[in-house]
Formats: sequence, C-alpha cells, structure tokens
Amino acid sequence: MRVVSLCPSLTELVFDLGRGRDVVGVTRYCVHPCDQLVGLATVGGTKDPDIEQIVALEPDLVLLNEEENRREDHEALAAAGVECHTSLPRTTEDTAAMVRSIGVALDAAVPAEEIASDIESRAERVREAALAEREVRWAYMIWREPWMTVNRDTFSHALLELAGGRNVFAEREPRYPTVEPADLAAADPELVLLCSEPFPFEREHIAELSGLTGLCAERFALADGEYLSWHGSRTPAGIDHAEELIRSARER
Repeated sequence: MRVVSLCPSLTELVFDLGRGRDVVGVTRYCVHPCDQLVGLATVGGTKDPDIEQIVALEPDLVLLNEEENRREDHEALAAAGVECHTSLPRTTEDTAAMVRSIGVALDAAVPAEEIASDIESRAERVREAALAEREVRWAYMIWREPWMTVNRDTFSHALLELAGGRNVFAEREPRYPTVEPADLAAADPELVLLCSEPFPFEREHIAELSGLTGLCAERFALADGEYLSWHGSRTPAGIDHAEELIRSARER
C-alpha cells in the first residue's frame, strides 16, 4: 500500500501502527517520527498541498483531517480518483474510533486496537479520578496578537474537561475565538495555559500576559500543544498531560 498523509498527527499514527514503510508523501509540517521521515516526498503544507504531486505518487490512500486540511483539496483528490480517509475527532471517544478506522484501512487493526483501548482506559481513569476532585476554571491560549483561545467544540477543551477543568470561554464563538486581555481578566480563570503550538508561547509570555491582565503569574503555565491538540497515538500521553496540568493547579 502507498500512503500520503496530509496531517502531522496522522503521519505519526501511521508509523506507530507499524505501517511507516507504506508512507510515500507527507507535508512539511510532519515532524514525527523525525528520524523516519528523511527521504520521503514533501507534498506542500496542510493548507496548500501540491495535488499534482500527490496524484503522481499514485497513493492507494490519502489521510486528511477536516480541520487541518481544506475541503477543496479533498475534492480535487477525489476527482482525480484518489481514495481519501478524512476525520475530525473532537473527543477521546472520537479519537479511539478514528484510530480503529485508520487501522482497518491500513490493515493494522491489531496495533490500532491497542492504541484505541489505551485511549479509552486512560480516559475512563482520568474521568473517574476527576469526580472526586474540585473543578478548576481554565483558559487555553493558542495565539498572540490577536490573543486567541478555544471553545467547547475543540479537542483540547475535551481533554482538559475530562481531567476536571471548566473552560471559562467554552461558550464563545467561533471555535477559536479572539479575546482581549480584559476579557481574560474578567473571566478570572484559576489556570491560564499558554500552549506550544500553533503559537510557540514561552516563559516570557507569562510575564507579558500577567502584566496585561493583572492576573498573578502563578496562575499561568506552559502546555504542550502537541499533546493537547494532536489526536492519534499521542492521545494517551495527552490525556495524562491534561490531568497533570489540572492537578498542578489544584495543588498550588
């Protein structure tokens, strides 16, 4: 089988399913597993893939994510006769189902079941543990200038909610709403997470946003954006990362 992946988390998943030898093309944003991507064709970005190049690779399957990739690129590939698998997990349950589906498509159902079952068992453990703990009000910042966060209809929201957190911007629209520092101050979250992607927040930004909002720096923490937004084989560790972030806020 010949596979092209247009989503970084799905590229990682294919390799973790033991089917990396089938991958013939990836995007320039696909970085894991870095040591096994050397020599593979780079077919553009997630939003601007080279359709002609992808078709020329003669893939049996192209993997896409409905948020990372554009509908028009999916339609162009389908019109060229290329089989596509699309997904958009928003919860751990969705992610387990997606892993199983891709596992079947790649004839890797056994390792896919191991990953999916791990996702489900960790999610259940974290959900049960959170029931005995107090809720933590949080905000998750994904961009700077303008400042942007996430609402309830996002994967990162689902992981942090699972761990016992409550998103202070859950009801905002769209899925990634723009907020002002004054909005963050008024929401008064106990925990403000600054993620590592898509904007690469660093410790200097904690001081900046603390100063803009008047919220004490101790309320802020850096979060791994790959763990909290990549769905697939990284999700089990993402569930644990979300739990640790919420737990740390409780213990402060």
